[in-house]
Amino acid sequence: MLAKMTSKNQLTLPKSIVQSVGNADYFEVEIDNGRVILTPVRIQKADAVRAKLEALGISEQDVADAVAWARKK
Repeated sequence: MLAKMTSKNQLTLPKSIVQSVGNADYFEVEIDNGRVILTPVRIQKADAVRAKLEALGISEQDVADAVAWARKK
C-alpha cells in the first residue's frame, strides 16, 4: 500500500491500516534503518496532566503543598 505525503508533511493512512490498529489518535514515531515505524498510543488524561505539569516545571511536592494550603482551615 502507498500513502502520499502532502505539501504540509501530512500522511493519510489507508483505511484498512487504520481499521486494523483500532481507534488511535496518536502514534509513536520512530526510525529503524530508514523505515518509519508508527505505533498506536492511547493517551490517558492523567498522562496528559502529568506531561503538562512537567512542562510547566511543577513538581509533585508543589502539588502536595498546594493541596495542603487549600485544605487549611
